Amino acid sequence: MADLIIHGGKPLSGTITPSGNKNSVLPILCATLLTDAKVTLTNVPNITDVEKLVSFFTEQGSRIEWNRAANRMEIDHAHFDATRLDGELPSGMRSSVLLFAPLLQRMKKLVVPTNAKGCSLGIRELDPHLEILEKLGATITRGRKLTMRLDKTFCGARHWPDYMSVTATENFVMAAVLADGESVLINAASEPHVQDMCNVLAQMGAQIDGIGTSMITVRGVKKLRGGTFAINTDHHEVVTFLALGAITGGEVRVENALPQHFDLINRSFAKLGVRIDYEGTTAIVRKKQRLVVEEPFTSNLLAKIEAAPWPYFPVDLLPCMIALAVRAEGTVMFWNKVYEGGFTWMSELSKFGAHIVVSDPHRIIVFGNKPLRPTVAEAPYIIRAAVALYMVAASIPGKSVVKNADTIRRAHPNFVENLRSIGAKVEWK
Repeated sequence: MADLIIHGGKPLSGTITPSGNKNSVLPILCATLLTDAKVTLTNVPNITDVEKLVSFFTEQGSRIEWNRAANRMEIDHAHFDATRLDGELPSGMRSSVLLFAPLLQRMKKLVVPTNAKGCSLGIRELDPHLEILEKLGATITRGRKLTMRLDKTFCGARHWPDYMSVTATENFVMAAVLADGESVLINAASEPHVQDMCNVLAQMGAQIDGIGTSMITVRGVKKLRGGTFAINTDHHEVVTFLALGAITGGEVRVENALPQHFDLINRSFAKLGVRIDYEGTTAIVRKKQRLVVEEPFTSNLLAKIEAAPWPYFPVDLLPCMIALAVRAEGTVMFWNKVYEGGFTWMSELSKFGAHIVVSDPHRIIVFGNKPLRPTVAEAPYIIRAAVALYMVAASIPGKSVVKNADTIRRAHPNFVENLRSIGAKVEWK
């Protein structure tokens, strides 16, 4: 485990080119198993979860050529040998569940351990995935191990899950694109990374309607083709560096910022006194912006940022806004409507002097602009929470340490290098 050593108190200014979206590249990589045609991906981030999937593919006989310097990957699954699979999927990554549908399509039988049940954010259940696979024709036997069987191919079906799940929606689409007949998913997730995977599959020949909405209709095709596809910018990284500019009083420009996804995110920044400007697709946070909470017109209510499945404010970005609120004048409520473990790291923020009341597992109140001090904080295994601890440390003069912060590398392959390019004094140790 690696620690971040931070010498804060300096405005961070400069231009950032963000990496490819972790949450897009992982399902897209899994979706490449649905064809034996060659697929080339560009703007591939060099992150640990991609490494694990590539190792898994090559262990089963797939041929992968990954030019990390050029962020380019060529994938050929024509020699994927299902008999090599011993039931162990890549460990330490929740997105292993995204292999269920494509592996079943290839192998017709899959036996896996039942240990992928949660993460630091809280319980993440397998049931939505199993329900989808069963609805589309798989037979599943539950026990000490999960045994999944599929006769020939998936069959089209209609499904309405309890809630919007990103990975379950992605599994549904991957199962449905080669299914016999039409499939409809109501209450589908619509996050940008779900849209990215669906758009790549559509370019491979899949017939998908409703991309970006809560109802997806898929008409199964016999075969998918290959091609060359670019991984879109990570909007989480865009927000992270804009927030870093704002909290340190610097001016940061982020290229390829996908402004079509940012209307609500920009409004959430504005609630904390931060204006985001655009020049084409470059997002800009101007220097020396005063962080002041925008008071609601209804004066007996607190200013509030609610995070829930898209098109709500993204849950994964809530920690960046919490860090800004710690520095802002005023009081803000944050409401995480998804994860019951999303605020377990508030005690680490309080080490800096932040004043935060945890109302319940889903809501906190931040009383901003209190005196802060450098400290040593412990990062949880939550990517953006570790980033938020760094943000607060970067805004405080003096030396701070965020211990065990290398979970950041799961999503930000060049985090420290990017920080140094905009003037940060930071290092891994």
